[in-house]
Amino acid sequence: MTPTLPFHSRRSPVYSLHGMVASSQPLATAAGVSILAQGGNAADAAVATAAALNVTEPASTGIGGDAFMLYYEAKTGIVHALNGSGRTPQALTLERIQAAGIQQQIPDHHPYAVTVPGACAAWCDTVQTLGKLCLPQVLAPAIRLAEEGFPVSPLSARSWRTAAEQVLASSPNGAELTLHGRGPADGELFRNPALAQTFRQVAEGGKAAFYQGTIAEKIMDTLQKAGGCMSEDDLATHQSTWELPISTSYRDWRIWECPPNGQGLTALIALNILEGFDLSELPALSTQRLHIEIEAMRLAFADTRRFIADPEHASIPVDELLSKAYAAQRRKEIFLERTNPDIQTGNPLAKSDTVYLSVVDGEGNACSFINSLYMGFGSGIVPSGSGFALHNRGCNFSLEETHPNCAAPMKRPYHTIIPALATRVRDGSLAACFGVMGGFMQPQGHMQVVSALLDDQLNPQAALDQPRFCIQQDLAHSEVLLEDGIALETMAQLAELGHRVTPVNGYRRGAFGRGQIILRDSDSGVLIAGSDPRGDGCAMPVV
Repeated sequence: MTPTLPFHSRRSPVYSLHGMVASSQPLATAAGVSILAQGGNAADAAVATAAALNVTEPASTGIGGDAFMLYYEAKTGIVHALNGSGRTPQALTLERIQAAGIQQQIPDHHPYAVTVPGACAAWCDTVQTLGKLCLPQVLAPAIRLAEEGFPVSPLSARSWRTAAEQVLASSPNGAELTLHGRGPADGELFRNPALAQTFRQVAEGGKAAFYQGTIAEKIMDTLQKAGGCMSEDDLATHQSTWELPISTSYRDWRIWECPPNGQGLTALIALNILEGFDLSELPALSTQRLHIEIEAMRLAFADTRRFIADPEHASIPVDELLSKAYAAQRRKEIFLERTNPDIQTGNPLAKSDTVYLSVVDGEGNACSFINSLYMGFGSGIVPSGSGFALHNRGCNFSLEETHPNCAAPMKRPYHTIIPALATRVRDGSLAACFGVMGGFMQPQGHMQVVSALLDDQLNPQAALDQPRFCIQQDLAHSEVLLEDGIALETMAQLAELGHRVTPVNGYRRGAFGRGQIILRDSDSGVLIAGSDPRGDGCAMPVV
């Protein structure tokens, strides 16, 4: 394996009439395609793909994590949103956290970072409410992959090996997800019979088998032995929530995101700000274009890092933040001749690690689905004999008592994972099912691919191939990662404008996320898909 990870090849967009699946692992994509071929719809295929990704990319995702979903229903034109994120244990108070000597942030691999995993309920609720097939059919491909084994893909193998050394080696039961203590090599077979058994129990017993049966006992027992405080009742009372999605118009499309506690709001605020600039007149990846986009994202992050929290515990001014008037106000803080070093949270009330997959079926239904453990293997804590790791979303809580996202019992944290959809403003028809995974890169990726698709008229594959920027979360200093492919002269000019720029190439390109896009032509129904070259995956049509 080359250490530099050069992008020497090219991909064409993939076309289909009868359905499409795009994910970061070819075997998982094939699992989703097989479900569509069996008569399943986009919801069924999305869950099948998500479960298969748990098998093939366990450092990134799994049933021990959280999930969010957007679903475009072709028959009605309605966009549904499902929040599959979990809550903190009832016993996890700020005082308890502080008594453990934790002051600034919950450590990444601490049992307090584990909130109730919401993915299983999200899978079951998606299939039951929107799908056409039964859960045993939907989970069958993933069960087969886990039981029989699969050859590990290159980038997944690399992250697996790193996590085996740095996380799993010292985590409770972490060795169960390794090969005698090491991560598998490229092309090496890995079997996970324990995960196959977990999936069988869920297939037969639904979400109750996960949150109330032996699986729940394994989760609770392992966490309590590690020093956590999750209880039987915390797991048994977990529920997904169906919510109204949020959206804004950008050019000819309406962009849809899940509402807070997710950060999709960040992408929409940034797009509202960008709408006031004629970006099509500025060459893609030019200094001025990148400067405007970076500043718009910095403004959006300044607002959402302040306001996004669990809406059951905080009042979030979503409508005001998404108003075009507020965007016009914020747009004035972008200086074309230099970066703005004083970007702060605005006043919207002045006037009052992860996998993403995309599925569109032959009927035009679309499922934008994202599932994550957050960091590599999440908390690293593995419930004994379960075959999966538990996520560490709780480390995203603030420990500042007055902050809306401050840790508290039965609370969902600020969440980074966000799926997206686009419909056409003129008639509400499906335009695109898309997403870009990768921590705080995600809203930045959404903004960049939407602009590439609409302002530059690129096809989905070209939009994903295009080099990206990634703002680091130190807003005061505006550090920006710039991907190999952006001209060195442009990087130098951005530095002259005041940006702290860092060139990035090789495996560090993972900082720019991995995306999937499926477009649907409103006249012909033709599907056009792309899959991110920064991952191992592909888009695959139904024949």
